[in-house]
Amino acid sequence: MRGFLFSKFIKPDKSTYENLLELFMQLLNYTNGNANEALEWLSQLDRKYDFTNNQYGMGDFIEDLKQKGFLEEQSEEGVFKITGKTEQVIRKRSLEEIFGKLKKGNKGSHKTPHTGIGDEWSSDYRAFQFGDGIENINYTDSFRNAHINHGIDDFQMTEDDLVVQEREHKSQTSTVMMIDISHSMILYGEDRITPAKKVAMALAELITTKYKKDTLDIVVFGNDAWQIEIKDLPYLQVGPYHTNTYAGLELAMDVLRRRKNNNKQIFMITDGKPTCLKENGKYYKNSFGLDRKVVNKTLNISAQCRRLNIPITTFMIAKDPYLQQFVKEFTQINNGKAYYSSLNNLGDFLFEDFEKNRRRTLK
Repeated sequence: MRGFLFSKFIKPDKSTYENLLELFMQLLNYTNGNANEALEWLSQLDRKYDFTNNQYGMGDFIEDLKQKGFLEEQSEEGVFKITGKTEQVIRKRSLEEIFGKLKKGNKGSHKTPHTGIGDEWSSDYRAFQFGDGIENINYTDSFRNAHINHGIDDFQMTEDDLVVQEREHKSQTSTVMMIDISHSMILYGEDRITPAKKVAMALAELITTKYKKDTLDIVVFGNDAWQIEIKDLPYLQVGPYHTNTYAGLELAMDVLRRRKNNNKQIFMITDGKPTCLKENGKYYKNSFGLDRKVVNKTLNISAQCRRLNIPITTFMIAKDPYLQQFVKEFTQINNGKAYYSSLNNLGDFLFEDFEKNRRRTLK
């Protein structure tokens, strides 16, 4: 009798729509969520590389986007806006693009060597102790002990017969991600804001889908600092700002004070030195060198974070030795960590650090 015959699996080619959709979602990251600009860029690429054909054109693609809920037409002049569904797809694709590249060992599962309050049972058993909840009692093993200890004819169950099954401890973390949106994030011929947005969207998607009891807050900082919602990330863009790192950290600390989790941390993505403060309603700015007035206030608030057990992990997208020296001093005062990362390995560093910090209570 012949067994099953297996042949090599040949992955079918993507349809024209799927290829265009993938490219369209990528372009939205570079156009800060501007659907019309992304479609214009896509049309230019189509004219150059012939993505469409006589059977399926750009008009068909736009109609499919509207019917599938990715686009909304706001006027008769053809002004389009992306929908909440599109925002979620962008975050999910960012997660796949960045998190999917990490090694299996880096992904982590937030496990700890301790038992505690959690949703999943562990394989550990122990004798009942005063204060244990009845929901943790393993009745099968407890009844077996009662039969062994007291017999079947005169059945009784005592405290000494009870067995408790432990649960896996589930750590929870509150994270604030600070994103530098000063003008230098697009200077020097390098787009630094788009990778920062992608990493933020990927982390947001990871937390909201896998670690739902964790919290993630996004703080952006330029001359001032303010919070944005996760849904606003695709539209984030830089402005004509200096870098008020002090204001960003001050707001991040205020956000974390309101969070009840024991594990609290700040991730800061920046490419430059602090150059701005706000005093008595006026801005103090100095982009030349490291201004001691600005630097000292920034170092002081870094020390405040340490006293509140809030470590700061800085992802520095810059190679200047004097800037790296400032980050080194900033990190030592906070007892945090610093990565001098390129745009290509930013996501690897951030996710690996996120997983490590969730496995323990930060002290």
